[in-house]
Amino acid sequence: MSRPANPAPAAPSAAPQPVRIGIFDSGLGGLSVTQAVRARLPQAELLYAADTAHAPYGDRSEDFLCDRSERITRFLCEQGAQMIVVACNTATAAAVARLRATWPALAVVGVEPGVKPAAALSAARRVGVLATTRTLASEKFRRLAEAHAGGAALVLQPCPGLADAIEAADGQGSGLDVLVER
Repeated sequence: MSRPANPAPAAPSAAPQPVRIGIFDSGLGGLSVTQAVRARLPQAELLYAADTAHAPYGDRSEDFLCDRSERITRFLCEQGAQMIVVACNTATAAAVARLRATWPALAVVGVEPGVKPAAALSAARRVGVLATTRTLASEKFRRLAEAHAGGAALVLQPCPGLADAIEAADGQGSGLDVLVER
């Protein structure tokens, strides 16, 4: 079975056009990333894809995450995206390298846990990292932690169910408190 060709980013026209940025996440959590992009690039056209039918990504296989990320990236490129932001730690850890290899002319930006700034700011030299099981188990996270922990001890805490609860409660509710305390 042949796969359709990966569409290239839209070519700019003679008049300067605002950059079109495709942003995706497994759900609504990436909206905070979208807000940050909007604040820094107010003229950019933003396209947001929330893969809520397959959320959360936290315990999905790497193959699944790569396939979903490729499909969403292809869709966003077909909509004219000239740049992709993977607004999900789990998808970044699993798929960003493959996306960059598949679309070498496309700028692909991923999000990663803030290990470096947290380590730099920690007076106790201990940093807690709350993330999905898949993110913490990834080779990409291991390399990130080794490169940027700066001698700080990292306390890694997988949080199964937290992404589901955040999406369901829209960041509110006692169910979140119970999961965080656990």
